[in-house]
Amino acid sequence: PIAVRSLLSLRSQWLAMDARPLQVALVGVLLVACLATIGSPAAAQRADPDEDVLGWENGYWYDDPIQVDQSDGLSPAEREAYVSRAMARIEVLREREFNGTVPVSVISRDEYGNLTAGNSSADYGAWNNQVWEALFVVGEDADVEDELHSTATAATSGGYFFVADEIRIVADDPGDATIDRGTLVHELVHAQQDQYVDLTNETYAAPTQDGQLATDGLIEGEANYVEALYEERCGVEWDCVPAPQSGGGGSSDLNLGLFVTIFHPYSDGPPYIDDLVEREGWSAVDAKFASPPNSTEQIIHHTDEAPEPLEGRDTAMGGWESFADEGVNGTDTVGEASIFAMLWYQARDAGADTIPVRTITDTSGPYDAYNYDSVPSAGWANDVLVPYRKVVDNETEYGYVWTTEWDTEAD
Repeated sequence: PIAVRSLLSLRSQWLAMDARPLQVALVGVLLVACLATIGSPAAAQRADPDEDVLGWENGYWYDDPIQVDQSDGLSPAEREAYVSRAMARIEVLREREFNGTVPVSVISRDEYGNLTAGNSSADYGAWNNQVWEALFVVGEDADVEDELHSTATAATSGGYFFVADEIRIVADDPGDATIDRGTLVHELVHAQQDQYVDLTNETYAAPTQDGQLATDGLIEGEANYVEALYEERCGVEWDCVPAPQSGGGGSSDLNLGLFVTIFHPYSDGPPYIDDLVEREGWSAVDAKFASPPNSTEQIIHHTDEAPEPLEGRDTAMGGWESFADEGVNGTDTVGEASIFAMLWYQARDAGADTIPVRTITDTSGPYDAYNYDSVPSAGWANDVLVPYRKVVDNETEYGYVWTTEWDTEAD
């Protein structure tokens, strides 16, 4: 799954409809590069407990002062203190123990690019390109996977690697790396999730775009939510290692339709988690991890309503054929969030009369980054998109059939 989160302070800047480029920070894939930070001075610490307890990790209590100076990078001792105290604080916020230490290493940008290079088949790439073309997000000559990977490699500063059970910080100079506070907290939450539910399990590998975004709404929603709770206490209850200033950046060629689609879990996931916690406590979140939401409609509207049954049938004639081995028997479901992004992007990019562009910032709470609820996309009940291909004179042509189901005739 693609991992992305926004610098909320930049929301109004890129929505101002002027020529300035969108600037974003990405967790796991796109992250603004970290700058040097300086922590609070050292002081006497409480004695270690006789056994591991909530709020204590690897010799550090959640409210211990630590001495961290990132102006010349992090020493091993500074990194241990920084990571351990952050883990202890996450335990307090999440009301759950870490089951073990979380390694944090530093790798070069080239190494990161090699580790995350796409290994999808040519068939999958062609199939997936049709999905994004159907959404009016990419053109016929674009390669979605290449666009994502090239942008990510240029701007990433860290991520949690599920298979290796390790956080890896990406640095242009691995010998002089710093760690952004938000990045660290976010990725540590992923590490704790993985310790309890194994994020490599097929439970979290939905076969459709809508299912992936919905599952990510749970996974990334919790990570962003805990990160937000952490930030709320910094400077109020806790002394924190200062967050670095953004270096600007972001790509002037960033495809906003692509970004708004894959950003959905980081926007609507946190208020979804907040609603669960407020109503039933963290046990409700644990229950969702046992049975994740299966549509972005559920994340957007905080509902358990299941999609209406809708069969995806191969109706190809005249030499056209579907990609039977991709998605769900060759089909995909894009869902409400992707349909919103399609309509919003056409308004933003081409002036289409679909969704008022600025309403994307009409949010309803402190944890909601953007508003994905709109008149033309609400009422979604299901959809099935079937990409096709046909060889003509040794050239392959592509197309698709997209069927949508709605709650009412008005929708």
